Amino acid sequence: MADLLTVSGLSAGYGRAVVLSEIGFSLAEGEALAVLGRNGTGKTTLIDSIVGVTRRFAGALTLGGREIAGLAPEARAQLGIGWVPQERNIFRSLTVEENLSAVARPGPWTTERVFALFPRLKERRGNSGGALSGGEQQMLAIGRALATNPRLLLLDEPTEGLAPIIVEELLRALSRLFREEGMAGIIVEQHAHKILPITDRAIVLDRGRLVLEASSAELRRDGAPLERYLGVTGGA
Repeated sequence: MADLLTVSGLSAGYGRAVVLSEIGFSLAEGEALAVLGRNGTGKTTLIDSIVGVTRRFAGALTLGGREIAGLAPEARAQLGIGWVPQERNIFRSLTVEENLSAVARPGPWTTERVFALFPRLKERRGNSGGALSGGEQQMLAIGRALATNPRLLLLDEPTEGLAPIIVEELLRALSRLFREEGMAGIIVEQHAHKILPITDRAIVLDRGRLVLEASSAELRRDGAPLERYLGVTGGA
């Protein structure tokens, strides 16, 4: 399977601060990757660097064989990078349906298809974004990213702060995206047990460096490496 994203020797950060050092990995078409690590290890910075909102000190980024490291975030989005940041960034004054149509690009992911993935959003299609619960806002943020019809979906801590029942609903939807729809994705998460079942591979960051890369299935079978770096096992 061909590589969709390749990250080579990436060092990046903010201002003069170098947060990531010599990060390298690849992601195949249709593959889902978990990015794990303790707080402050560079997980969000990695996502931000792929999106294009950090300062790159060294290294290369290619999407579909095209170098994107020198491109602005808007240009990367047009090439197929969909981003769901921790802040969600929905339009709070627009309705659910308007949020989706405002960013929509031609492709298979229509508003109705997003509603099929997240029935809660269909029920609230006329509600403003600001009137939604936190979990519904997260669903809308994911739906907005899908409405751009991305080749690669980036999610930064998508389950953070949500009630367990909503987390289960979100994870079922993401599993469908990755397992059935063949969407390529990178998910940042602190809690390995949540996303290892729905991803193909995982990388672990520690102090801005990539310290572990393995299949998700392997880490679920043997949690010793995760216990070393995260203090938990894959099934914890």
